[in-house]
Amino acid sequence: MLFDRSLRRELARTFGATLVVLLTIVITMLLVRTLSLAASDIVEPKDVVLVLGYTTLGHLATILNISLFVAIVVTLGRMYRESEMAIWFASGLDLARFVRPVLSTFLPVLVVVCLLLVFAWPWVNRNSTELRDRYAQRSDLARVSPGVFQSSADGRRVFFVERDPRDEVSVRNIFALSSKNDNDTVVSARGGRIDVEGDQRFLVLESGQRSDVDARTGETTVAGFETYRALVDIKALRRAQEQPPKTMDTIDLVRQQTPRNQGELVWRFGLMAAAVNLSLLAIGLAHVNTRRPSNLNLVVALVGSLAYFNAINLTQNWVANGRFGMTECFVALHGGVLLLALALLWWRDHGAVLHFRRAQA
Repeated sequence: MLFDRSLRRELARTFGATLVVLLTIVITMLLVRTLSLAASDIVEPKDVVLVLGYTTLGHLATILNISLFVAIVVTLGRMYRESEMAIWFASGLDLARFVRPVLSTFLPVLVVVCLLLVFAWPWVNRNSTELRDRYAQRSDLARVSPGVFQSSADGRRVFFVERDPRDEVSVRNIFALSSKNDNDTVVSARGGRIDVEGDQRFLVLESGQRSDVDARTGETTVAGFETYRALVDIKALRRAQEQPPKTMDTIDLVRQQTPRNQGELVWRFGLMAAAVNLSLLAIGLAHVNTRRPSNLNLVVALVGSLAYFNAINLTQNWVANGRFGMTECFVALHGGVLLLALALLWWRDHGAVLHFRRAQA
């Protein structure tokens, strides 16, 4: 049908343009955020592009929802302003007739959103967490760059070493300053190496001197040594036994019905339901008064969609904290928005008739 074909073509064109604009804005913001994490020594600099890709993929479901919503509001709003809607209404179509072509046009988008939330979201979070944990749990010695003063992970130790040109594993001219319980310890040595025992790493220093200073009394103790052994890494990189809910597969969340897992399920299934509800809601919110054309309807629609997304996050917190049940929160929020969207569609189709009859009476 001419109506369905023309509407689908325009919706697809507007959706593509909106998606490109939103992706450009979001990627730029995420790039700045990822670079700040790398500058704060939270993410390894060489993994910036990888972390950016993971983060963008994790936000893609939300971006698709917003693009879908904006595309419908902008397309139908233009049709109202240019009186195309008046022509379709005069042909015997009502606003509810727009539901079928809109949903059929964006059915592939809805499927992609569901797949992203079910499969991509936990996979992205697992890989991002592993990258950060691997970088955070590296040993203090791995943080040391030859010829540069650098602090340890907890900030209690400062290292300075020089690389031994004869051996890539060993270092020389070592200086280390550590603070613990009001005691400052300065250790210097001519050379050193790393010994690994199980999951522990030891720095073995040779031909050096240790100086201990008590900050409370000012007492200083100096001792020389031929060999000095210090533990520099007590943790090997291992997967946490209890994974955060956002890193768990959807089927595992369903099997393990804890409040936190239910909160994550409410969020994932909530974004799926939001894709459909926003599509229906956008059809009703796209109405523009042709006598006073403006973009006020787009502003109201965007504010409403943001409030909807915030409500999804709020219900997630409520369920995770055990304040409300998963089913009642999901039905109350998304069922309420669905009824609101259907009521708005009915009002757009029958409100003018009721108002005209009331005026005649």
